[in-house]
Amino acid sequence: MKKATTFRNEIEYWRSFLQKIQETRELAALEDESLLDDLEKETDGLETEVEKRSFTAMLSGKYDSDDAILAIHAGAGGTDSQDWTDMLMRMYLRWAESRNFETEVMDITMGEEAGVKSVTLSVKGRYAFGYLRSEKGVHRLVRLSPFDSAHRRHTSFALVEILPQIAFDNPDIKIDPGDLKIDVFKSSGAGGQNVQKTSTAIRITHIPSGLVVTCQNERSQTQNRENAMRVLMARLLEIQQAEKSEEIAVLRGEYTKAEWGSQIRSYVLHPYQIVKDHRTDYEMGNAQAVLNGDLDDFMEAFLRQGA
Repeated sequence: MKKATTFRNEIEYWRSFLQKIQETRELAALEDESLLDDLEKETDGLETEVEKRSFTAMLSGKYDSDDAILAIHAGAGGTDSQDWTDMLMRMYLRWAESRNFETEVMDITMGEEAGVKSVTLSVKGRYAFGYLRSEKGVHRLVRLSPFDSAHRRHTSFALVEILPQIAFDNPDIKIDPGDLKIDVFKSSGAGGQNVQKTSTAIRITHIPSGLVVTCQNERSQTQNRENAMRVLMARLLEIQQAEKSEEIAVLRGEYTKAEWGSQIRSYVLHPYQIVKDHRTDYEMGNAQAVLNGDLDDFMEAFLRQGA
């Protein structure tokens, strides 16, 4: 039913778009100079829509149209990196809001002094995974540290993970209930203060792979368990795809192990402002706009490169 609805909406869109083109052509055929302003507005609107659709056409991967799971983990940099993780979370929430995507914090661990150690977000919307897969990797921040009494320049790192939020009935991933160890505990907030008197948080360990997933945002134990299972399935799918990619790369003689540390994008706030993507060389001087969620140009550059 979900696929049928998606296809139906897509067909209706194209029918409506073709109708707009036909009406604009008919308007132009009248050769009435008093209609030039209206004709120009219609033409500009059609060109904008064509550009938008050409961008969407690049999102043709198997899971590109799916919802996404976005996880951010503080790296090297101490309190600054935890603050950087908090800034990145805000950036992606702003971006999702601009696209009318639905977001939810599935799990979050606050920093001791400030910021966030790690956070897992659910991002729901058409092509959420397709857009966000360009963000996977290490993000580097250079700025004058607000946590340094000498106000010196610091470099902080955070790792962004992007996973497709696959359905429970997805045939690509099968989980044996016997392979799971499920623990229930009390949700906790910053400083270890209990925010729940009842045990609603869930920790699921997938014994064969050693993967551990926690979810403690919902008040319902059932909802936390469901969200944790979604994250586990997404991580198992990522492992499965990575193993296939490594096998193919080894056969081609081009296998290189991916390791922490090689940033995909740098955000420099001092001594000048610039955000640069090291994969595409695309850069933007207005760093604050990027941190407020203006990411589409970076995403488009990544997709157009065919990465």
